[in-house]
Amino acid sequence: MLTAVSAIFVFLVVILVHEFGHFAVAKMVGIKVNEFSIGMGPKLIQKKKGETEYTLRALPIGGYVKMEGEDEESNDPRGFNKVPALSRIAVVVAGAIMNFVLSIVILAIVSYGQGTPTTTIEDTIANSPAEKSGLLSGDTIIRINNKSTPNWDSVVNSINSADSNEEMEIEVQRDNETKIIEVKPTVEDDRTIIGIVPRSEKSIGSAIKGGFEKTGMFLKLMFTTVSMIFKGEVGLKHLSGPVGVIHEVGVVAKQGIYNLLYFLGFISINLGFFNLLPIPALDGSRVVFLLIELVRGKPIDPQKEGFIHFIGFVLLISLMILVTYKDIIKFNIF
Repeated sequence: MLTAVSAIFVFLVVILVHEFGHFAVAKMVGIKVNEFSIGMGPKLIQKKKGETEYTLRALPIGGYVKMEGEDEESNDPRGFNKVPALSRIAVVVAGAIMNFVLSIVILAIVSYGQGTPTTTIEDTIANSPAEKSGLLSGDTIIRINNKSTPNWDSVVNSINSADSNEEMEIEVQRDNETKIIEVKPTVEDDRTIIGIVPRSEKSIGSAIKGGFEKTGMFLKLMFTTVSMIFKGEVGLKHLSGPVGVIHEVGVVAKQGIYNLLYFLGFISINLGFFNLLPIPALDGSRVVFLLIELVRGKPIDPQKEGFIHFIGFVLLISLMILVTYKDIIKFNIF
């Protein structure tokens, strides 16, 4: 039950925010929106306000914004294809941008709730290299091996990259004095460690900074993954579909609300980034066609564009079916 509720929560939030981005910007630039739907499948509730029908559907696995003239011919002056190309580009990319904004907000909440680790030591682990060498609670790490450590990540990176067979020089601030302490690290689970626990701080400023930093880290991971796919370092066995995502949601949900929110932020970035890839049927491909229209001064034949999107849609659905089948076997669903 926890997995089901958590999965519905994650999918609904990331998709609702994505579709709201399209909806809000379409309204802003004057495009007629016929329907804004939450969920897919049979209608449960539908209410019309103004010119737009707001619909809640039975299957909480998606949503959509139906704009006049987006996928069909229309002579309505407020149809999708009647507004300038730049306005249409703004509508198309708004969904992904809202996913990035959602990620920043969610990860900022996580950063505030968990606190942001600082370079000040809260405690040393018993019998660890840090304790044996004389590092104390309250020490603020300034440099490691003459390399500045302005934040906790830089401390972790400096320790991880250090030679575990040699002592490292750790410069700390203690009671307004600077001390250099030599520490011989150890290795656990293929990680070089010295056994310190950072002091965390909670502030709005550090939480916002944490939201941006974590979002940037995930985006960098997305680009790295795409690069690895082109290099053949990532294959089908590394991909997961909805079944795999639902399984992971169930795992993180049992670890607490902050782990679930952290995963939600990660999924939101995935959705936004993936949608901006120039793959037919995705938002990124629509942007490419609109940019070509800007350069040419006239749109590409709608039938040709529609055919390309159709082929891309078929390929994406085929890939999803294949990945879903693999996930069902992997997680022994039946």
